[in-house]
Amino acid sequence: MGKLLVVVDFQKDFVDGALGFEKAVTLEDGIYNKIESYLSEGHKVLFTYDTHEENYLETREGKNLPVVHCIKGSKGHELYGRLVDFKNRNNTLYYEKYGFGISPKDMVNIAEEIGNDIREIEIVGVVTNICVISNFVMFQSQFREAEITVDATLCASFDEALHDKTLDVILGLQGKVINK
Repeated sequence: MGKLLVVVDFQKDFVDGALGFEKAVTLEDGIYNKIESYLSEGHKVLFTYDTHEENYLETREGKNLPVVHCIKGSKGHELYGRLVDFKNRNNTLYYEKYGFGISPKDMVNIAEEIGNDIREIEIVGVVTNICVISNFVMFQSQFREAEITVDATLCASFDEALHDKTLDVILGLQGKVINK
């Protein structure tokens, strides 16, 4: 039975860059330790990267959130802080996503790459009410028999009320929320 940790968008622009916020900075040590634990136990860790091109402001998202961020190749697109220690380590995967959640095609590729024996998936990262929940839904759709857990203390939003409401929605979608 396999386990997978999904680290959602823990990138410089979401922590201390263009869309950074104070709560995101506080997650670094906890996420780092959780990644280290998963890897030391031989499990896989998948990192998602919010990814945009130079024309971001012309996109639907850019028109609704007119803050340029996570431009491919920029410093803001990179993993934040000590998480760069995990770049290219065994059992790590990296997926750029051009929307809130990983694309259905990429979800199929992930399932093929890591196998369908994954029975436990844990999700951490930012932003709870946008990309964390979007990726929760995508993983729930692809790995239909897996128990999917969100660690409330290792996720954050710029809006604490939306963070809490989103965790309630995840519970309503038959997800498991720990440390709430």
